[in-house]
Amino acid sequence: MTSTTAEVAALSDDDLPVPMWRQRLKIFMGNKLAIASCVYVIFITLACFLVPHLHPTNQTNQAIAFSTPQSQPPSGAHWLGTDSSGFDVLGRIFFGGEYSLTLGFLAGFITIVVGTLYGMISGFLGGVVDTAMMRLIDAFLSIPYLFLLISLITVFGRSTVFLIGIIGLTGWWGNARIIRGDALLIRNLDYANASTSMGANKWHVIRRHVFPNSISNIVTVATFSVADAILFLSALGFLGLGIQSPETDWGTMLQSGTEQIQNGFWWEVFPVAVVFILVVVAINYIGDALRDAFEVRLIER
Repeated sequence: MTSTTAEVAALSDDDLPVPMWRQRLKIFMGNKLAIASCVYVIFITLACFLVPHLHPTNQTNQAIAFSTPQSQPPSGAHWLGTDSSGFDVLGRIFFGGEYSLTLGFLAGFITIVVGTLYGMISGFLGGVVDTAMMRLIDAFLSIPYLFLLISLITVFGRSTVFLIGIIGLTGWWGNARIIRGDALLIRNLDYANASTSMGANKWHVIRRHVFPNSISNIVTVATFSVADAILFLSALGFLGLGIQSPETDWGTMLQSGTEQIQNGFWWEVFPVAVVFILVVVAINYIGDALRDAFEVRLIER
């Protein structure tokens, strides 16, 4: 046994270095609010995708819905009552949540992928390329985002695929600026310069150095992008430009419910509003906790 092996064998478990992934997990688990948020988001996601199949309620056939008492308060038959069209409100929350969450996660994924690639390329290449790419971003950011979405949907329609694409492909501009800042910093650090001096090309440096060392901001921005996508989809639904009938989303449900709130039919607004707001807030709390978990300064040496 060599001296080095003997020294390692003599170390106690407390003296051994803690793997980085375990330290990050410990930091994340220390945030109780983030843990509660994870439980809530997972529960709502599973409920939205499983409950409509395990306990089916009519959410698409308008003719059948009209045979059900409309705008009825919560009861044993309908735990959260029925809406103005006769649909079961509880079942409709899960039915609409399936579309809201699917579109939100997919649009958020597109947003972070495009924004990360654009920002890294712009920041790492620098010079004229960076200037041109950032001026293009400035031009996009000068357009009111919600107005742009409304204009595009009015011209091209509002199919489910189009909504995913339009929210995902127009929501990455701010993300790109954040990732660009990381790339500008990392490309001038010693290990990146050393890699370049040893013959590594720019794409190797981006893949091996810029991306891994930007993961903190990427993960954080990704979670916020999902929350923003769900929020903007709901805003479009509230304006009557969301998912087309017979499908629905949380924003469309809120828009329909607000027309009935003056009649005292609170169950058509408050339950879906609470679920929707808590999902967005929970995702933001998860993003904050992930940012702390990937923060290098909180990792023990």
